[in-house]
Amino acid sequence: KRKKNPSVITSGLLYKDLLRSEQENWKENSARYKYMIKNIKRKLEELHDKYALNLNSPRIRFGENVYFEENGCIFLSKADDDKANVLFSTDDAGFSNTHIHRIRISPDQRYMAISLKSENSEEATCVIMKLDCSPVLEKVIPNTFSFEWATSDVLFYTSQKNLKCQEVFMTTFADEKHTKLVYSEQDERFFVDIYCTKDRRFLTINSNSKTTSEVWLVHCSHPFKAPVLVQARTKGVIYHVEHRNDEFYILTTYGEPAEYKLMKAPVASSGMENWQLFYALEEKTKLIDLEMFSDHCIMFLQRNRHLYLDVISFVSCSVQSIKLPTWACAFELESHPEHSTSTCYFQLTSPVHPPKRFAYSFKANNLIEQAEQEVPIIRNCHTTRLLAKSKDETLVPITVFHNIKSEELHRKPLLVHVYGAYGIDLNMSFKEEKLMLIEEGWILAYCHVRGGGELGLNWHKDGCQLNKLKGLHDLQACIMLLHELGFSQPKSTAIAAASAGGVLAGALCNTDPELIRAVVLQAPFLDVLNTMLKTHLPLTIEEQEEWGNPLADEKTMKYIKNYCPYQNIKPQPYPSVFITAYENDQRVPLTGILRYVQKLRKAARDYGSRTGREGNWIPNIILDIQANGSHCDSSWEDSLNE
Repeated sequence: KRKKNPSVITSGLLYKDLLRSEQENWKENSARYKYMIKNIKRKLEELHDKYALNLNSPRIRFGENVYFEENGCIFLSKADDDKANVLFSTDDAGFSNTHIHRIRISPDQRYMAISLKSENSEEATCVIMKLDCSPVLEKVIPNTFSFEWATSDVLFYTSQKNLKCQEVFMTTFADEKHTKLVYSEQDERFFVDIYCTKDRRFLTINSNSKTTSEVWLVHCSHPFKAPVLVQARTKGVIYHVEHRNDEFYILTTYGEPAEYKLMKAPVASSGMENWQLFYALEEKTKLIDLEMFSDHCIMFLQRNRHLYLDVISFVSCSVQSIKLPTWACAFELESHPEHSTSTCYFQLTSPVHPPKRFAYSFKANNLIEQAEQEVPIIRNCHTTRLLAKSKDETLVPITVFHNIKSEELHRKPLLVHVYGAYGIDLNMSFKEEKLMLIEEGWILAYCHVRGGGELGLNWHKDGCQLNKLKGLHDLQACIMLLHELGFSQPKSTAIAAASAGGVLAGALCNTDPELIRAVVLQAPFLDVLNTMLKTHLPLTIEEQEEWGNPLADEKTMKYIKNYCPYQNIKPQPYPSVFITAYENDQRVPLTGILRYVQKLRKAARDYGSRTGREGNWIPNIILDIQANGSHCDSSWEDSLNE
């Protein structure tokens, strides 16, 4: 029976045939767009040259020494000197098809640890260089994720296998070199990484599931002692640890309301019973990021759909709140700020505004816009913030961008963006293609539906497991409101989603295909039910906290089946669909996407043959399978080609 079902991929031979068929289909389809591709590529390169190259690469400062990366090389220079020495080159070291992902310098600057990633894998290789007069490659550690120096010659690192990190190792570079296992996580739902507190007193071994945390400490002065537990994992409690003046500052969801708050506890008694509230967020405020300095703590917040900077002074116990420019939708803190610095540097951006550098001065207590960059200001784009009323009357935020000069907006094409999973915000950072669309007269809408993290932890909770349909209802309400307010119309509306965002976009194609004309999906998750039934896949157990466990609960099985994009394809009018998939994607296997495309094409054909009316519009369903690349962010060159 299974072999007679064309929607099921049953053998390697059938898989290869389908793969070859899709590649031929893609060649045939893409040939029709050659002129358009050439034109768009030229425009994007012009925008990239104009805006994206204004910012220098991240810099790590150690006293007078500055380390930075450019074009696959790591350089060392003096703070006030333009001359720089090359410490490492991916090409010269034999890693030409990789990019530099992370750099860590040992406290005495004798060693440098570098992680290198290739385009086709999420696993990284850690390379340790000895920084003598002439830098020497000391050691190569494959399949690593995170690493930190405890002392000048002791490195802790996590190993990664099948997308999981569950072991921490310590390796030494003194006279007697050795490596040993320090920590092993037994629960498949938990992922382990390593962090060094800003004052470099402690390494934290952080074991996190989607909803629960546990932290172990290694004192950097005594790296060979066994790690010490801060607080045993408590279901539903997430926490992260920083250190200052013999006290732990704990960012946690513990206590009511179940949103992030900053607490503190003595180092000698760090258990939850000793956690005292230090700073609580205002209601309906989302914590985006936190950074500790010697005498201050900076919090980046979202309040009433605007970005704020809250600066806490440990010395005066005061808080200063600064509203950031209204055009800003996202921020990025400059990496490796000095712990004792007097100034905090960061960048503000939006999908259509290139990154602009700002600084906060702790001495002057004010925000400084860095004018020397000369980043051209985008003046031709209007930003509108809306609220759509969902099925249960919850108000869902939408951010809309359009060209100020655009008239008759109901006639303009609209591109809707959605994600709505894992408590992760929609990506609102600058993309050259978004600005190009604005200049071409498009409207861009970002729907901040439940399941994402835009309005805090409860916003995520309201859109996961047995609440996943709320995200779909939110998306329906957002698109309907946009059309009601005169932002485009269904025949000129497209929707874009990536990864888990494919669940809501794919579900909308089944429930409300009349709302949209086209769908663009990148490495989309489309077969939730079959994936969550296969516990041998690397992420299924870990993902149960997001989607539920259909094997353990009949109610969950029926609920997932009710919204799963693959399960609900039926003969009806569908929008055109363009999918980019990756042959080596470890997170979303290509077999599931091939099944989805086959089933969707058959449903569209069946509907067309049943209705039999002349002039029936048949959707174009295209699958572009990339031989290179992976599920994670690609380089500028790869994203340009895509």
